[in-house]
Order: sequence, then structure tokens, then C-alpha cells
Amino acid sequence: MSIRAVSTRVGVSPPSIYIHFADKDTLIGEVVAHYFTRLDEVMRLSGAQHEDSWQAAHAQGMAYVRFAVENAELYRVATMKPCPEGTDMDAVLGDSAFVHFSETIERLMDDGLIDKGDPAPVVLELWTAAHGVAALMVAKPYLFVDDKYDLADRVLTSVCLGRVTKDLIGGDVGPAAIRDFVVEQRAMRDAR
Repeated sequence: MSIRAVSTRVGVSPPSIYIHFADKDTLIGEVVAHYFTRLDEVMRLSGAQHEDSWQAAHAQGMAYVRFAVENAELYRVATMKPCPEGTDMDAVLGDSAFVHFSETIERLMDDGLIDKGDPAPVVLELWTAAHGVAALMVAKPYLFVDDKYDLADRVLTSVCLGRVTKDLIGGDVGPAAIRDFVVEQRAMRDAR
């Protein structure tokens, strides 16, 4: 991205950009902050449509993915590139989507679906899943010809179920303990 390209796009001369922004990094920082503000609103509204905490969390994750795909270039700039020096994108993010999603995770904890505790690690787990799917969909859109959000739905559901299963087993369990738990549960189900 160049100042010349921006000025051409908005129909002003390149020097006039500097009336509003000290430099290109400041401009990019403002664009990224605006992106996160819009993302926050989309996620908050999607979660607010659901009384059930599980559905609210899932809706917020799907809203994240959809917003990323629908705003692919902004998503790349906001999440896949280092923030320019002198900007405080972590503060913007910390006051927006991260906070609202943390509140949803706290609701899941209150409802007994996730063990009570600091919601931040759980938010990061779920955000990582949503970001991974979104990044793949943005980088390789041709892989998603049919219902492109079906994969996102399955991944987010699987990650949520994995977190719930780990908490149900208790403690800091690894893949072997989860496998044993699932095998035991299937055997009990099949015995019925």
C-alpha cells in the first residue's frame, strides 16, 4: 500500500493525506483500528441474538470468520501483518472484540459448560481456531466452492467440544486421556 494509491482511491492529492495522518503507518493504524471496531460490533450483535451461551459463542466465531472473508484485504492488514510502530492495536483489540468474546466465555463458565477461571486462555484457543479458518479461507478461497462456511462451522464446533471435553475430564489432560474418555463413552453408549 502506498500513500499515492490511497490518495488516488479517495480522490485527493498525496500531500493532502498528510494533513490528516503523520505518515503511512499512522494511516494503517487508523484503518486497523476501524476494522477492529467494526468487527467488534458484528461479533457483539451476532452473540446478542442468542440467549443460549453456546449458541452465542458459536455465532460470534462464525461472525468473525464471515467478517474476515467479506473484508479480506482489511483482514490481512489487521491480523496478518505486524502492527506499525507507534500504534496501539492491542489496546484497540483489548477494548473490543476480545472483551465481548471474553464475556461470552464467562457466560459459558457460569452455565457450567467450561470450567470457571480466567477466560483469556479459552478466548485465545477459540480465536486461534476462528483465525485459522478465516486465514485459510482468505488465502485459498478456491478451496471453498460449495458452502464455504461449512468448514468454519465444523472447526469451531470441534474446538468448542474439545474444550468442553477436556474440562469434563478435568485437569490438564492430553490427547491420550481424551481418546480414552471418548472410547469409554462410546462403549457405554453401545452397551445400552
